[in-house]
Amino acid sequence: MATINSEVLKLWPELDWIENQQLRENTAKVWESALEKSVLTPADLNRIPFTLLCGPDLKVSFMAHKRSVVHIALESGKKMNEFYGDELPVDMDVLIAGAILADVGKLLEYVLDENGKAVQGSYGKYLRHPFSGVSLAESCGVPPEVCHIIAAHAGEGNMVKRSTEAFIVHHADFMTFLPFKQKSQA
Repeated sequence: MATINSEVLKLWPELDWIENQQLRENTAKVWESALEKSVLTPADLNRIPFTLLCGPDLKVSFMAHKRSVVHIALESGKKMNEFYGDELPVDMDVLIAGAILADVGKLLEYVLDENGKAVQGSYGKYLRHPFSGVSLAESCGVPPEVCHIIAAHAGEGNMVKRSTEAFIVHHADFMTFLPFKQKSQA
């Protein structure tokens, strides 16, 4: 049994919700790998805004948003299983891992400018986070049904047939992003 990095566990206590030990460890390994490759630290993730698309006044941190998406996805998955059962089953481990990993690629997409402000780096100009996130996840042994969620959670996913779990993460992410975007454009 592998030990999960304490920094990753501090960022993601929700990892404990993944019942499959191998999936839990591989999901954590993706975050470890991303942190090793990124200029961002765990402290930065609790400080920088969750998106660069809502202007400089956004106060919601990357981790606050990401963790809320995981919580909303979890509750949505539970309700769907409760109400739809075998007609539309939700694999909760796949759902949780996908929600935790959806934006992991942003650690490669973002850099800090001379003032410590998060900006899109040159890597991010060519590869958005769904692509880099899938690459990181595949290199850590994450199964394709979870990689699909990473790939399909953002606008790029509008071009593919999403799994039920991918729909849940996509909507949890956008329902907690679009109101901020609208507010910033007002």
